Amino acid sequence: MQQSVENLVVFAGKKTLSFLNIVKEISKLINEVFYWTFISPMIGGKIRFKSIFSEMVKVGYNSILIVSVISFFVGIILALQSAYQLKKVGALIYIANLVGVSLTRELGPIITAIIVAGRSGSSFAAEIGSMKAAEEIDALKSMGINPVSYLVSPKMIAMLIMVPCLTILSDFIGILGGFVLAITAVNIHPFSYIQQTLNALMVKDVITGLVKAISFGGIITIVGTYHGFQVSGGAEEVGRRTTSSVVSSIFMVIVFDLFFTALFYYFT
Repeated sequence: MQQSVENLVVFAGKKTLSFLNIVKEISKLINEVFYWTFISPMIGGKIRFKSIFSEMVKVGYNSILIVSVISFFVGIILALQSAYQLKKVGALIYIANLVGVSLTRELGPIITAIIVAGRSGSSFAAEIGSMKAAEEIDALKSMGINPVSYLVSPKMIAMLIMVPCLTILSDFIGILGGFVLAITAVNIHPFSYIQQTLNALMVKDVITGLVKAISFGGIITIVGTYHGFQVSGGAEEVGRRTTSSVVSSIFMVIVFDLFFTALFYYFT
């Protein structure tokens, strides 16, 4: 019995130390990213515009099609499910309210973040992980180049710009999907649907979604690059860290979405 208790205490201690070490590494990375992304340019640091634009194309432009298609289908699904319930009380016109508010406040940012985490977050982890495995990160350090400044800062800036843009696109396309379903299958007049959507949406709904989108972009970048820098083996380790980055990013996005939703609920 005593041996079992000792084993349990040792196990708990190891897990706690491991968790604290992860928190330490992530905090260190966040501190460096914040400095090289926001502070350094203000005190004369070089801004690598070419790398930023390249990352913006990868993160934003290359994601437009998949974000649009999925958002359109989600808008249709949301309108269908709403119609199923609202039909019972003769309030089909409120499909517009539900679709518009749900997409701008919750589903638009979440859908965009999950897609970007799967595409770009995993790409960040794989790119940096491969460089770490090939000792290219050490080569950068030996040349006096900070890896965070060179690799992470352009990605962070691109994510902070493009994820909100993709979120706005997702909101619009999703609402369009609900609109198409409503005027075809439910026979709601187009003008009435548009007017109801405009009446339902408020500026704070859009702002709420954009605040979430910005935070999600930062989270995905930090998580993806963290896992990349933690690679310590070969190709197998790169693959494992890439998978972990996607799972961790989605988990953190959901957690922060809950936090912001509760925050806006109680203070707006």
